[in-house]
Amino acid sequence: MPGLKVPIDISRDAAADAARRELSKAVYAAGRPSLEQRIIRWMVDKIFTALSDAASVVPGGAVGLVALAILVIVVVVVLVRRTGPLRTTATADAPLFAGRPRSAREYRAAADTAAAAGAWGEAVRQRFRAIVRSIEERDILDDRPGRTAAEAATAAAAALPACADRLRAAAQAFDDVAYGGDPGSPHTDAELRDLDRAVAAARPSLDPAGDAGALAPLR
Repeated sequence: MPGLKVPIDISRDAAADAARRELSKAVYAAGRPSLEQRIIRWMVDKIFTALSDAASVVPGGAVGLVALAILVIVVVVVLVRRTGPLRTTATADAPLFAGRPRSAREYRAAADTAAAAGAWGEAVRQRFRAIVRSIEERDILDDRPGRTAAEAATAAAAALPACADRLRAAAQAFDDVAYGGDPGSPHTDAELRDLDRAVAAARPSLDPAGDAGALAPLR
């Protein structure tokens, strides 16, 4: 066409610069996605790529991948139920008794009140404290400040071997409730009630091989 001048000799760098200048105009910038949108799009693409790759190597494709995820969840749930809630060492080292001194009868009353209200975790805590305090009140164990639930159970088990396994299990139940997030249950509370009665009827061992520091002199 007359008067139309078309450059026919333009370098690659000049063409790139011209394209950048043209695309930097506001009319084009308005239509481009924002930085946040590009990041989100990149993350979504990566997630879908990972899922697609996983589905390609799992038998059954996407259905197999979902089934595998469900299986992993089931295994985790079973392991948690069998091993109990996770506990931290720092909190499990806390003393069994805190606050003002209370008698075994007071701890039992607190446990009964909690059980009547359906607060099974509190019932378990107070019931175990009642058991240990009752052993101390019989002078089978010395009244040692700062003793943890596990330490109390170990000392009591040495003094009362007939109840040894149940005492250790009761201490574990106490720690699970107090520090592991276990809500407790009527079954656990009932077991501790039975243990309380069994401890009251048990006779202390005279075996000197037991925990020498745990036994208090009999009066």
